Amino acid sequence: MAAPSTITHLLLLLLLVASLLCSTTAVARRVLPAGAAAATTKSHGADTLASGKKVYTKVCDASRFAALGLDMSRFPYCNASLPYADRVRDLVGWMTVEEKVGNLGDWSGGAARVGLPRYEWWSEALHGISSRGPATLFDDIDGKPGNHSGRAAVYNGTVFANVINSAAAFNESLWKAIGQATSTEARAMYNLGKGGLTYWSPNINVVRDPRWGRALETPGEDPFVVGRYAVNFVRGMQDVPGHDGDGDPSTRPLKTSACCKHFAAYDVDDWHNHTRFTFDARVAERDMAETFLRPFEMCVRDGGVSSVMCSYNRVNGVPACADPRLLRQTLRRDWGFQGYVVSDCDSVRVMTDNATWLNYTGAESSAAALRAGLDLDCGESWIVLDGEPVMDFLTTHGMAAVAQGKMRESDIDAALANQYMTLMRLGFFDGSPQFASLDDKDICSDEHRSLAVDGARQGMVLLKNADDLLPIDPDKVTAVAVHGPNMGAPEKLMDGDYTGPPCRYVTPHQGISRHVKISHRANMSIYIGGINLHIEREGNDREDLLLPKNQTEEILHIAGASPNPIVLVLMSGGGIDVSFAQNHPKIGAILWAGYPGSEGGTAIADVIFGRYNPGGRLPLTWFKNEYISQLPMTSMPLRPVPELGYPGRTYKFYDGEDVLYPFGHGLSYTKFLYETHTNGTTVTISTAGSHCKGLSRKPSTSSVTPPACQAVNVDGHPCNDTMSFNLSVVNGGDRDGTHAVIVYTTPPGEVADAPIKQVAEFRRVSVPKWSTEVVPFELNVCKAFGIVERTAYTVVPSGVSRVLVENGDSSVTFPVKIEFSS
Repeated sequence: MAAPSTITHLLLLLLLVASLLCSTTAVARRVLPAGAAAATTKSHGADTLASGKKVYTKVCDASRFAALGLDMSRFPYCNASLPYADRVRDLVGWMTVEEKVGNLGDWSGGAARVGLPRYEWWSEALHGISSRGPATLFDDIDGKPGNHSGRAAVYNGTVFANVINSAAAFNESLWKAIGQATSTEARAMYNLGKGGLTYWSPNINVVRDPRWGRALETPGEDPFVVGRYAVNFVRGMQDVPGHDGDGDPSTRPLKTSACCKHFAAYDVDDWHNHTRFTFDARVAERDMAETFLRPFEMCVRDGGVSSVMCSYNRVNGVPACADPRLLRQTLRRDWGFQGYVVSDCDSVRVMTDNATWLNYTGAESSAAALRAGLDLDCGESWIVLDGEPVMDFLTTHGMAAVAQGKMRESDIDAALANQYMTLMRLGFFDGSPQFASLDDKDICSDEHRSLAVDGARQGMVLLKNADDLLPIDPDKVTAVAVHGPNMGAPEKLMDGDYTGPPCRYVTPHQGISRHVKISHRANMSIYIGGINLHIEREGNDREDLLLPKNQTEEILHIAGASPNPIVLVLMSGGGIDVSFAQNHPKIGAILWAGYPGSEGGTAIADVIFGRYNPGGRLPLTWFKNEYISQLPMTSMPLRPVPELGYPGRTYKFYDGEDVLYPFGHGLSYTKFLYETHTNGTTVTISTAGSHCKGLSRKPSTSSVTPPACQAVNVDGHPCNDTMSFNLSVVNGGDRDGTHAVIVYTTPPGEVADAPIKQVAEFRRVSVPKWSTEVVPFELNVCKAFGIVERTAYTVVPSGVSRVLVENGDSSVTFPVKIEFSS
């Protein structure tokens, strides 16, 4: 999504507050008059001000209807004893077509005539509550006392490490905990009149190319890891205690609504005049199923996400937000999605103004998107013209589309039904008593700040540690020199993008000073460098994979002048080619800190000085800079393209020269070794009621007669078969530590164009020094050993696959023979 400018955002917020103060209807942001924060009482689901004016906390409040001159009992949509679907049908039935069209955008106008208030859909929560999105209002700490947007002033929220950092922890419980903490703060913001209930996070696009500017927002390059991140974060955001994953997914209550984005094949922002607004991602069906769709399928099927955002780009010629195959067939029919589809802001306008798709007018683009399955259009509301925000295309052109016979009112009804079903589940109409007590005390709590520190530490990745330079013992080294442009982390650098004002901000300089004295005369030097949002961010892809030249020169100068090897700390989302540092004898240690959030300075120092033993592993490959000269960013195939000389992409398919740091690389202050008593196993899968499929086989195997059934189609198969093994993780050192175990599978050697290996499972485990932890794994055969054939079918191949567990110090592997029986 594009970023609002500070000035226009401020004007927009002032306009919004003024309009809400004049209204007595229930709104998602319950704004109170200035100075009223300390003079409120609760009555029948409403806040009562000292003046006697009420600000209501739910739509279906009889006194609110009475204040509007309405009798709530006349409106069955407020009858809580009826099923949600019946209530939604009644609500939509009351509305005129003009009122319906007025609710197709993110600034939904409501329908005061029938008691429906307005609602603002756009909030963000990528790694904590973000100030991006007009539905969220943090107060200005420099503002006048009492001049705030709700019952109590809220100036800050917990800012966790960016998603790429959290992904490096390979810890599903951490990902869910961050979602839970974020949704708690979101609910508190809602109760205080400062935020909505619908959050357009997480970003689950796979990092296909290391130049992509939004790598920091994502969980990395492996589709399975990205999908598991999505499932856990979404569950943390959405699940209500006592209703975790049970019941009808269309009516299951929600704590907040999460949104998996950007659907689909989106990973080019602005590279050599190829922008996300005009880019046509030409994607083979195999790559679509294997890489670009898999995280979204997991988010829907396993995470139960209540919203999906379609992307700006076209996919094989068709805009993603106007593609019925994606939005209706794949998302709803194939995966059973229950929720609403929202456009990236302002994707429908882009179809007319940027991509000029089929030379459609605004009315035609709006109609095409709605027919395809779009339910809500996010507009350019950060732009204010003549004192009013620029509205979305569906709201602006919807009535023209109806009048021209291009848009059916029944399609509008269906879109609104998907919206209001989500709001019903959120308690927008009936309230959510279990969350009613959440308020400012639940924002920036000690528990959440501790989680932010712990999450940042878990995501630190030690890339190099020659001669065990780290950790630094502060009892022996009492002073260090600190250099580099990021030592003070200016411009809230560590918070990254999509962030709000942090509870507190601990810079690396401050964190280090808690352990030792900082002196330019010290014999030990730490350089804090890397890149920033001027180089990688939404709307800006990278030109190269290098450090800025001035940093490289400064690091080499400091290393050359230092009497001892120096420590290099890197901040970035994507990989950086620091081959010069990896190979330099005076640069003894390299620590990747990513964008570790507002507590990042504490986390960095804790790792450097040994209070925390690093256990993170890279969630994407760090290529050398030569990689970018081998293929354009716009080349979409994941597999090598020999006729063009293009190498493969990601660890699964890259077949070029050695990379700088491979996927999964990460060192520790101890050594973790693997042992298993499993020498191999055979799994027999029944093919009864299933269909055999062919396999692409390497030419070298042409003389070998393939089995009668080469592979079983996963689609339609029960897929209940599993194989289990125990892995002993041995801590062979004198420090306690945590370690991310990554389990890969490799397909049979005779299969052509198969992944080199693929992640099947992972687990983060704690192992005390000189101890062993036995970790049980149970792999679903279809999910762990399945591959996507050239026909785009996902199949389980017959023959001998392998399980592989490896790190820089140890590896174990064993064969798994898969046979079929009729």
